[in-house]
Amino acid sequence: MSHVATPSSVQHFRQALLWPLRLMPTEAAHARHHGPWQVLRDMGDKSPWQEVVDEYTGDASRFHERHYNEFVSFLPYVQRFLYGEGRARGTAGNDGDSPMRVFRRNDIAAVRLVARPGDAPVTLQVVHTDLYFFFDIDVVMLNVEVGADNLSLAQAEELLYRFGRAYPAGWDANGAALHCMSSVEWLAADGSVLSRSDAQQREAFLSHVAEHRAPRISAHWAYVMQPLVSDHSDEPGALRYRQIEYYRMPTMAYLSLDDPKQLSRNDFIRLGLVTGAGESDATLPYAERHLADFEQKYCYDRFWVDAGAAPYTRYICNGHALVVVGDAHSEFFCCRDRGVLAQFRHQHFLLFLIAHFQKASLLMFSDQLVEALKQMNIHSTPSVKRFKRSIRGNFERFLRFTHRYWFHEISEQAQVRALSRLCATHLGLDPLYDEVRVRIADMNTYLDADSLRRQANTVVRLTVVTLFGLIGTVTTGFLGMNLLAEAESPLLTKLLWFGVVFIATTWLTIYTMVKSQRLSDFIDALSNDRLTLRGKLAALVRVWKPGSD
Repeated sequence: MSHVATPSSVQHFRQALLWPLRLMPTEAAHARHHGPWQVLRDMGDKSPWQEVVDEYTGDASRFHERHYNEFVSFLPYVQRFLYGEGRARGTAGNDGDSPMRVFRRNDIAAVRLVARPGDAPVTLQVVHTDLYFFFDIDVVMLNVEVGADNLSLAQAEELLYRFGRAYPAGWDANGAALHCMSSVEWLAADGSVLSRSDAQQREAFLSHVAEHRAPRISAHWAYVMQPLVSDHSDEPGALRYRQIEYYRMPTMAYLSLDDPKQLSRNDFIRLGLVTGAGESDATLPYAERHLADFEQKYCYDRFWVDAGAAPYTRYICNGHALVVVGDAHSEFFCCRDRGVLAQFRHQHFLLFLIAHFQKASLLMFSDQLVEALKQMNIHSTPSVKRFKRSIRGNFERFLRFTHRYWFHEISEQAQVRALSRLCATHLGLDPLYDEVRVRIADMNTYLDADSLRRQANTVVRLTVVTLFGLIGTVTTGFLGMNLLAEAESPLLTKLLWFGVVFIATTWLTIYTMVKSQRLSDFIDALSNDRLTLRGKLAALVRVWKPGSD
């Protein structure tokens, strides 16, 4: 019997998870290191993470055409962000110039997943596990790419929906974790289990939230991040992180199917919106009215035609997910060097990373503003000074972020530009940027206004002291400074009189400073032509009246 192609047969499946986290370095790490990645560098072989010497910074013989195609897809200022400035004539390399550092661990070879209790386990190859650090921005991004062959469409939909959750959303009446994988096991190259999930341990998650007011990261994801540890964990660690976005990790997916034309609209909706496998192919995950503009809003269908190098290729992007579906029989769609698979793993991954890095950075700036306000005590001068330093530093970092990392256009290639705009639009990057910019600007304006107010108060006080000191200066000057004829007196007597006058003058100056605000009000009253003599005398009395401020 000949093989009959079915739309539910996924010949090759790739999923790339991207988890943005906010770094919370300890004071010790700040004191010893120029960047958070230096902590991992200093650990050497004690850390499972080793810095990647990639095709752009290492041996030029490893640089292939797919890397060249990736590089030229982006505009020059984006190239400088992604790859650094490169080698200059007469220099040895470019290790120190790139704004981005990548670390990789190679001990995790595969992951064994069980979607629902009782389901058969599915084993995926772990293509790579990377950490992305960024210069001057306290954000780290975990990237895990997995792949498998010969899956059903339902299996692929469940993997997209359930894999990549930092912790369970809840539990059902039987105690089974909801919406996440029933079981996750990281496997070494020899098949041994390195770590497994603990999503079914409900009490551990409940008690952690009750104690820390923060979610508990599932054990298998906590294992991947080590030696980085959750900021709310009791484990020691020089680098600590906090969740900065929703607990579902942004995801990318590549599916090569026997016949993508046979996928129903419901199938595309479930893939594009990452809703998981449905009970029935004929059932929509949401109301029809809500999905009426699905194609216009989420789909990039430039290549959804029976023509070109990769016919019937569809891209679906909702910001949180970027999914590409195509024909497994198309050589270009499956090509790992020049085709759609290569583009998915290079150009498309980087545009996805840029969009989510920008969002995570903006959320980090917003969090830092809130924390600065929470820690300020207006009755404590050191606290106010720390608050001002924090806001000024935040403003400076935001300016550097704007000029170094904030891009509206990353490419002139139509496909890359269109997908980038879809990501940015659905993530709401422009409104978020405007909101954070206005908040930081408002805070900085407040600090400027407060500084001007303090300077004005100082000028008023000095003016009052000068004005009242002028009375004594003119009086003594008129008398020729000879009220006491002590020029011929012994030195000890002259020193005694000097001390008495010095103490009296100092006390009078300080007393005038203390009363400068009330004296300023008295001067205003004297210069007010509308006040009667009685009103001016009342203003003079208020200078010494207790509680008149």
